Amino acid sequence: MTAAFDTLLIANRGEIAVRIIRAAKELGLKTVAVYSDADAQSLAVRMADKAVRIGPAHATKSYLSIDAILQAAADSGAGAVHPGYGFLSENAAFAERVEAAGLVFVGPTPHAIRTMGDKAAARAAALRAGVPTVPGSAGVVTDPDTAVEVAKDIGYPIMIKASAGGGGRGIRVAHDEAELRQQFATATAEAQAAFGNGEVYLERFIRQARHIEVQILGDGQRVVHCFERECSLQRRRQKVWEEAPSAAISEATRAALCESALRLARAVAYRGAGTLEYLYDDDTREFFFIEMNTRIQVEHPITEMVTGVDLVKEMLRIALGQPLRLRQDDIRLTGAAIEVRINAENAAKNFMPSPGLVSQLVVPGGPGVRFDTFLFPGYTVPAYYDSLLGKLIVHDTDRASALARMRRALDELQVEGIHTTIPLHRALCEDADVAKAEFHTGFLETWLAANPLADAPPMLKVAA
Repeated sequence: MTAAFDTLLIANRGEIAVRIIRAAKELGLKTVAVYSDADAQSLAVRMADKAVRIGPAHATKSYLSIDAILQAAADSGAGAVHPGYGFLSENAAFAERVEAAGLVFVGPTPHAIRTMGDKAAARAAALRAGVPTVPGSAGVVTDPDTAVEVAKDIGYPIMIKASAGGGGRGIRVAHDEAELRQQFATATAEAQAAFGNGEVYLERFIRQARHIEVQILGDGQRVVHCFERECSLQRRRQKVWEEAPSAAISEATRAALCESALRLARAVAYRGAGTLEYLYDDDTREFFFIEMNTRIQVEHPITEMVTGVDLVKEMLRIALGQPLRLRQDDIRLTGAAIEVRINAENAAKNFMPSPGLVSQLVVPGGPGVRFDTFLFPGYTVPAYYDSLLGKLIVHDTDRASALARMRRALDELQVEGIHTTIPLHRALCEDADVAKAEFHTGFLETWLAANPLADAPPMLKVAA
């Protein structure tokens, strides 16, 4: 088929920019990296065919500036824009501006982003598609009196959630009416400040929930799933450790979960890569849809490892106008994969950020090991952005073997000069409950309180 574009601009930074550049080059596309002043020496800038400065270090004046990104596309001759994750990736107005400029947006339609990116609207769409949702309000709740009435039907404890929220932000939990009234005003103010939208909705709070998500791919006509991932090990609702597949669910539950994801994706004629997120109740063995991420996920590599599907390449092929190549029977689940997020943080000091110079980098290798990163020796990690440095991913024939491989890979990985979360992941690898996959979304917070990590010099090679 004739390509709709031959040059791709990556409207992002860090490891995802590097990941997208690699996939694009393998498809024969030229690449354009955009960069702020803080990222002028980044790996993505070095790898891309062209690089365009879009502003100063602060993201509001660079990676979140639609005008600057569109100008960079025009100046570089790019025909398409891939938003990566974070920043403008789930901004429907950005997708509309990209398309209005005559460019291809590598992702879903603005309508799908708007529908599924708004949590209350996504919940309503799920109900229409017959997908189970957590008991909660029918839509947004505008005042505390209404919230109290809705809570009488749902029951306590209850979650107040920002309709436009994401990344675990904009969430409050109330255990009774008095707390609900108090938290409602706080939640709406926080939502307005964080997302520019103060609307909230209510959901039942499941105490022992697992976070399980389904990866899908669609071309606007047909949709397939690439099975599920479990992301229950979280700190402050931010994912830390992810696995594929989930060790907690049966084959029958897996089939029902994935089929429900397909129903909802079909209902919005989904195009591109997307992830439908669910809570799984260990006690009742029920699953409930909570939200959809209309973009590539940080944890997409573990799905690639267990299915052999290059999700970023498939996104690009779909954006090029090619029909979805995969049929559901083509996608097989093989073995087990684990991903740990390596952040520039000192876990021993309440995860204090640790930007600075990377004096040495030793990347692990061997069968079934992958390290997605933008680091290189001599690179200075800036203080302006998310602390994610890279993702260490392993794959093996089963979960126990993958866990052993992760231990070995963590022992090999060295990043000297800054603090990272490698000591945390080493400790988790030795935990008996983690070994048995007996955890939920609140597990890590409790574990950290009971297992304080010793402080260490700013390097990953830490003595046991």
